[in-house]
Amino acid sequence: MENNTNNTSPSSAFGRRNFMLMIIGLVIMSVGFILMSLDSEPYGYGFLGLTLGPIVLVAGFLFQFYAILAKPRKDV
Repeated sequence: MENNTNNTSPSSAFGRRNFMLMIIGLVIMSVGFILMSLDSEPYGYGFLGLTLGPIVLVAGFLFQFYAILAKPRKDV
């Protein structure tokens, strides 16, 4: 039996750029949740709670999908 072990450490599936994009996505999603909580209408039925907050939140989720699927750059 052959033992083909390399002395190289396993690389991460995500690069530094991916992690930075994920952090940005988390900030966008947090802004969406904060916007929904700032609505002054009862039960959050105003513009912030029903329109702007969810749009920003969905944009944050889409940005997260992009951050996960983006090909990591080869940092030298």
